[in-house]
Amino acid sequence: MIAEVEKPYREFIRESLVPRDELLIKLTDHELAFSPGGDNPTLGELCVSIGETQHSYADSFRTFRASFEYRYPDPSIASDVKRLRAWHHALDQALEAALESLSEADAGRTVFRDGERLPLATHLLVFNEALLLFFGKAFVYLQAGRMARPNKWGAWVE
Repeated sequence: MIAEVEKPYREFIRESLVPRDELLIKLTDHELAFSPGGDNPTLGELCVSIGETQHSYADSFRTFRASFEYRYPDPSIASDVKRLRAWHHALDQALEAALESLSEADAGRTVFRDGERLPLATHLLVFNEALLLFFGKAFVYLQAGRMARPNKWGAWVE
């Protein structure tokens, strides 16, 4: 693992995933079906979307190319919190393995995305930004649906 990504970024991302885990522990299948209306996805679909994003980032750390075309093959996962938890756990392991596979020789490499090249550490921080956007959206869903927020969200999200 390259030192540039290992400290502090790897731990930073690990900690950034904690609020998502707490959300998935707190939610019920019934709550996953909530949508604020209009063309907005359900809360479960929102959780699938951030998982698809994480899948793409993990893949990009192996291939050094970012493609955000991946879609989970079974849309019914958006209504099953236990399956979502298991999938996100597997996504965390895949991201960890991808980061672990980076070598010192990879330190100077970049990830090609949207016609640009980003340094590895910057690309990882952009993933963190995607997580923060997800938390903001999820927070609005929880408030609109009058659902309880995970206890530790005050320190991370609010």
